[in-house]
Amino acid sequence: MKLLDIVSPEGVVDDLRAETKEGVLREMSEAVAARVPTLSAQSLTSILMDRESLGSTGIGDGVAIPHGKVPGLTRLVAVFGRSRTGVQFHSMDGKPAHLFFLVVAPEQSAGMHLKALARISRLLKDVRFRESLLSARDADELRRILKEEDDRA
Repeated sequence: MKLLDIVSPEGVVDDLRAETKEGVLREMSEAVAARVPTLSAQSLTSILMDRESLGSTGIGDGVAIPHGKVPGLTRLVAVFGRSRTGVQFHSMDGKPAHLFFLVVAPEQSAGMHLKALARISRLLKDVRFRESLLSARDADELRRILKEEDDRA
């Protein structure tokens, strides 16, 4: 699975402004809703916050992979966001998250959903990859880094 198959060029948010977990989820939900007009950012934020209540999707090392299943969605959609200042996401290591991959999937798509989460998680375990995303100058460079990673796979 290629990242850019599920993250469109418009799905890269270079500088998240939110300072809270819910704010980040809302900001990223707006990016998803802009790509999928049948989705409301408010309902998506609610779905993601419900998922967070089961346990944080902050996996540590400055990374969070919020995700959820959305009724009526017909395909897997993801957005990538970066917070330069970091956001407390209640990660396992207690450190703020800077890199976010939000993944939403149709209700009945367990296999594709899990495959996407596994691919993203595996990539973000790579210190070099995380550091390149953190040090990118802008959204164009973030997209280039994602494309290079896809080409390497």
